[in-house]
Amino acid sequence: MDNTDLSSNDLEIFNKVVSALKQLDQEGRERMIESVITFLGMTTRSPKKISSDRVEIGSSKEAGGYSENRSISPKEFMLEKEPRTDVERIACLAYYLAHYRDMPHFKTLDLSTLNTEAAQLKFSNAAFATENASKMGYLVPASKGQKQLSAFGERFVRALPDREAAKDVMSLARPRRKERRQNSKQSDQNNADENVSN
Repeated sequence: MDNTDLSSNDLEIFNKVVSALKQLDQEGRERMIESVITFLGMTTRSPKKISSDRVEIGSSKEAGGYSENRSISPKEFMLEKEPRTDVERIACLAYYLAHYRDMPHFKTLDLSTLNTEAAQLKFSNAAFATENASKMGYLVPASKGQKQLSAFGERFVRALPDREAAKDVMSLARPRRKERRQNSKQSDQNNADENVSN
């Protein structure tokens, strides 16, 4: 099954697993993932659209046996992912910080600095782009006013440069928010109807 074909139940489990793993440090996460894979008798697969020389799974001698090839530069990474908007660029930079620089939590300044290092166009307003990336669901709050890449943001960047797969990932993220808004509107309408009848 492709990681863009997850059901709502799969997504719920995915989010619980990611939330639990966030409580561990990087080494702990890698060790836990390797243990689960071993326990379930599974084999690992490289993510779709990322060449095998970019991701090395099970070949590392580090604890946990999982590591990404960190030789790719920020410039190469951005060329490979082909972000089209400032918001997508923010998501890609956040992914790079988390996976290639061991910086899962970051500030807007960290994203701007990496953007310069990646030889990308300067943001007209990096804080605004970061805030929009949060509103779109690519980033979520972390501790001490920092941000971190969301589970959907992670899946979105992994899907790039395949625009259809990336679009599918984010379409799964958005209906849940709309559903909550509709439910709250319905609740407000019900409350208003009750007040009128009383």
